[in-house]
Parts: sequence; structure tokens; C-alpha cells
Amino acid sequence: MRYARLAVGLCCLYGVPALASIEWETPQGSLKLYGDVEFNIDAASKKRQLTSIKTEATKDFDASDTERWDVNGRILIGLDGKRVLDNHNYAGFTVQPLADLSGKMNLDDAAFFFGQENDWQLKLGRFEAYDMFPLGQDTFIEYSGNTANDIYDDGFGYIYMMKEARGRSSSGGSVQLVKELGDFKFELNTMIKDGTTLFQDSTYHGYKLENDKNVVYLRPVVSWRNDDFAVAAAVESNVVKNAYGYYNELGEWQDQSKRTGYGLSLSWNSAGDWSKVNDAVLVNFSSAYMDAEQEKDLTLGTNITWKNISLGYIFAANDIKHFNPEYKTSGFLDTEGKYKIHTVNASYLIPNVMDMDNFNIYLGAYWSVLDRDENHGESNEDRYGARIRFKYFF
Repeated sequence: MRYARLAVGLCCLYGVPALASIEWETPQGSLKLYGDVEFNIDAASKKRQLTSIKTEATKDFDASDTERWDVNGRILIGLDGKRVLDNHNYAGFTVQPLADLSGKMNLDDAAFFFGQENDWQLKLGRFEAYDMFPLGQDTFIEYSGNTANDIYDDGFGYIYMMKEARGRSSSGGSVQLVKELGDFKFELNTMIKDGTTLFQDSTYHGYKLENDKNVVYLRPVVSWRNDDFAVAAAVESNVVKNAYGYYNELGEWQDQSKRTGYGLSLSWNSAGDWSKVNDAVLVNFSSAYMDAEQEKDLTLGTNITWKNISLGYIFAANDIKHFNPEYKTSGFLDTEGKYKIHTVNASYLIPNVMDMDNFNIYLGAYWSVLDRDENHGESNEDRYGARIRFKYFF
């Protein structure tokens, strides 16, 4: 180990602050140690959520309570290693264990990668692929939870955001190939996992799913970015037939693993420089459509961030074609039919708390409404909440 140096940076894509870090140079490359503290104080109208994605950072989430007043969060410790040769070939790794307030240890990223700078990269492990539904300065949206597992729960509204094959699975890993061509980038993420983990309790439309073989999701993304605009189009689809399903009342196998999603994302910043987006106007627009067995889901979202203030709106329209009439859920949607979900959210950043450039406080709030058709019942349901988030980088 030759020497250590402190590096504190702030520029990243879409203006997200980079982590402060301590770096060491070794004969085998550089090592970087960093951390990220994120604690929240929450107040929400009801803990029994409208949507299927969990609303807490903790794993022990109970959706049956009527209110939520709690403190939650986690501390991330990251270690990255990378070696770059004079010919621009490189290899490296990242590992990010998490300690949350439930007393459990979890894991964010754990990956190994290699390639050639500004040309190509192959990455293996646990990580998230390209974000096709950026939420801007997201502090507290009811469904901004896990992106890979248990994100569909019968009885609750589903907000599809091109995340089913994005990564960080608890039951499998990903292999990603990236190729850069000037302003264009081509990404192919392949995720292999137990497909039933997408569904809470392995239940879909009131039927208990049986896993016959692992799914293989392919998620190609084509993106283009210049100084002002960023555009991306993507598809995610399981290519393994009869991976999971259920037997109906006649004993016939019903394949439920046919799932294909399509997404389009556009972003614009007024600075003409993505590294200066914190001082500019940032606008995101995203659309996602899921064509699944016995269900169709459409989600549209937009948000704008300017000088520490962010406003967003997300609309979802879903159509369930079939539901087990004998299955009773703890949620609001227990039969086939259509429903819509409207969500408005806002966030305000208080930077450099106590004159520390690595300590920020976010104030966030949301309001969601689930609008059901006559099959689900005439009444609507709404939820709202507020959060104070303490964010500290080291």
C-alpha cells in the first residue's frame, strides 16, 4: 500500500452527489472506502398501502396497520477496487453491505466488472441496470421501494416502472454487457432468478405460483445523451417458456411467466452540462408498459427539479383480465377490472447542513389516489405522507 488520499466529489449523472471517499493506491490498483447514511422520520396517513411496493426501508413491513409514525433507515459501507492499464483495459469490483434499523444486515451492490475505457464493459453480480424511470429528487413516494423482489402484491395497485429485470435480486444474479459508441450507449442486462419472487408470497391473481425453472430476463437498453438531452428506450422480457404458473380447477397448467415490458425515458437540463445540473432546471419524462399474462399495465411519469425544489406526478392505468374468485386479499383489489392511480410528490433539499458539504436534509411529501371501476367498487382510496430524510456521505 503506497499512500492514502481523501477525495470528495459532487458530480454524477442527473446531479446526484457522489460519495465522499478515502482512496488507497496499491500495485494492483486503487481501493476506495466510502459510506452513505440515510435515516428517515416518517408520518403517513395509513400504513396499509394502496400500491404493491413496500413503503419502508426495513424488511419487516406490515401493511395492515392503520397509521405510520416511525423512524427508519440504513447505513451503507462501500468498498470499490479498480485497476486500469496504460492500454485502457481495466477490471474491478464493488461491495456495499447495509445495516438497517431493524437490526438486520442486507446488501446493496456486489459486482465484478472488466472491459476497456470508453468502449465496452462486462459486469457480473448484484447491481441495478439503467434507470428507465428516474424520479428526480425522490424523497418520499409511496412505491419507491425494492426494484426486484416482492414488488407485485395481490390486492394492491401495481406501478410498473421497467424494474422487473433491472437487478438486485434476492434469488439470482445479473450479467451485463455495455458498449459505448460516442453519444450512444448500448446495454444488455441478463437476469437469471426464481421468477416467483417478483410476487409477494408467490401469489398472482389469487393463485399460488409454482416455480418450474428459473426465468431468464433480457433487458436491452439503447440510450443517447448530449450536453442537454438524454433519451433511452428499452425492453425487458422473460425468454423461458413455462418458467412458473399454476394449475386451474380442471388441472390444466397455466403459464404465467410471459411478461414483456417496454419503456421510454427523456431528460433535459437547462445548464447544457450534466455535471452542473444541481444549479439548473432538470426535467424527466418516463413511460412504461407491461404486457403480461392476464394483465396490462401502463405508467406515465414526469418530474421537474430546480434549485433544490422538486415536483412530480405519476399516473398508472392497469387492467386485470382474470382473478381467482375464491381468493380474498387484504387489499382493495380482489377481482378483475380496471383501476387508475394518481400520485403527486414534492421534495425540498436543505444542503450543507451545519456548513458541511456532505450533510443534507430532504423534506418530502406525497399524495396518492386509487380510482377503481365498478368491478372493484365505487369508492376511491387515498394516502398521503411526509418525511424528513437525513443524508450524510463519508
